[in-house]
Amino acid sequence: MSELKLPSPCVVVLVGPGASGKSSWAAEHFAGELIVSSDRLRALVGAGEDDIAASADAFALLEEVVRQRIGRRLTTVIDTLGLDRERRMRWLAAAREAGMACVAVAFDTPAEECRKRNRERTAKRIPADVLTSQLRSWRVAKTELADDGYDDVLQPAALRVVPSAFVESAAAQTRQSEAPVGLRFGLQLSSYTHPGGRVGTAAWVREVAERAEAAGFDAIYVMDHFRQIPQVGRAWDDFLESWTTLAYLAACTTRVRLGTLVTGITYRNVAHLGKIAATLDVLSGGRAVCGVGLGWFEAEHKAYGWPFPSVSGRYALLEDALQLLPVMWGPGNKPFHGKVLDVPDTTCYPRPLQEHLPVLVGGSGPRTLRLASRYADAVNVFGDVEAVRKRAQYAGPNVELTHLSTTLVGRDRAQLDELIARLRPRNANPEKYAASVNAGTVDDQIGRFRELSEAGVAEVMISLPDLDTLDAVADVISAFRM
Repeated sequence: MSELKLPSPCVVVLVGPGASGKSSWAAEHFAGELIVSSDRLRALVGAGEDDIAASADAFALLEEVVRQRIGRRLTTVIDTLGLDRERRMRWLAAAREAGMACVAVAFDTPAEECRKRNRERTAKRIPADVLTSQLRSWRVAKTELADDGYDDVLQPAALRVVPSAFVESAAAQTRQSEAPVGLRFGLQLSSYTHPGGRVGTAAWVREVAERAEAAGFDAIYVMDHFRQIPQVGRAWDDFLESWTTLAYLAACTTRVRLGTLVTGITYRNVAHLGKIAATLDVLSGGRAVCGVGLGWFEAEHKAYGWPFPSVSGRYALLEDALQLLPVMWGPGNKPFHGKVLDVPDTTCYPRPLQEHLPVLVGGSGPRTLRLASRYADAVNVFGDVEAVRKRAQYAGPNVELTHLSTTLVGRDRAQLDELIARLRPRNANPEKYAASVNAGTVDDQIGRFRELSEAGVAEVMISLPDLDTLDAVADVISAFRM
């Protein structure tokens, strides 16, 4: 049976008579904390799951639990009979208000099968007349479901909730298998925290680089910061200077391209940056990529005593830099006069080994895309497939599109669940963490990257929450080798 995928988060409403298999199906396909069960709540507020006298209190509690979970945008599987249309519509309305997908799963088990299962029960047996009434109500409910307004009305099947990026990944994975396309892969190093501490950092960086080359990565990129950014870790976590690290990586590798993702244009004299990039290109045998961006980390500027220009000031500096850098890498020593940069002598020897050292701009805003389209070779963007598609149209055909995302890869669902459980912060909801790191199996990721390729992406850069997953990533990369 093919697996159905629902986007995280979502609301799943189970609908069917007693003994139709709802609770067993829910337990098989969803983690227990996602399931809000009227039977369990009856046991909580009463003498047990069979305590009918506790039903009113149990349903009052169920309504509150569902309201709170949906309000927090947490996936919620509602395991009741689901035969009361007023309740169903209330849950659907709450999901819509929270911007969550909502599906119904209809358990159209034959009446005689429900009666047979009920007779065979040793506990929770439903009185025969009550089950007959439920079966009668089910015949009405199943005609109502199509008009309730759910995103879908499903039959019980193999199903799992996945980050929205993977809802359509199965079809895309099939397309990649049947008609493969090529795609470049870059590994972004965003953290240098490892068990060996600073004494073992050089060996650790070398090992990661060697494993990345062996896995098939086309490039290795490093963040250009001077302390860890808050999105990744703490300011005092070990963090290496980018261009020095790239020089070391040049000696540790033989094939991958090496670049920053991306250098803040405010961090260095731009002519000096051109000299640094040219030197890296020579020492790496022509493998340098010069990534540049507007710069955003104001606290870092203040900590190091650097000015932090206005947005317009930084854009003016970035536009000048995009014009100056190719001049620095070209022959001669002609002067450069820009809007804010004035370089009397652009002597830079040795020149890069590459006839054209590629320039990559980081950013997804319209102004950045326009600058990249005019002056750069590539622009690195974020976002889902639809966002990437729009940015590709805006950037136009003159610039290559690359895409950065955090990516957690498991060989199969069991390994992926183990990784999520181990890596997520203690106070993080598993589904929200999975979505934040694009957690998926090898097949899921093949489908996601195929969709990004179809949206116009030529290279994907991925940051791995666990570098021990490099072997699994190798399987993803191999699917895109022509």
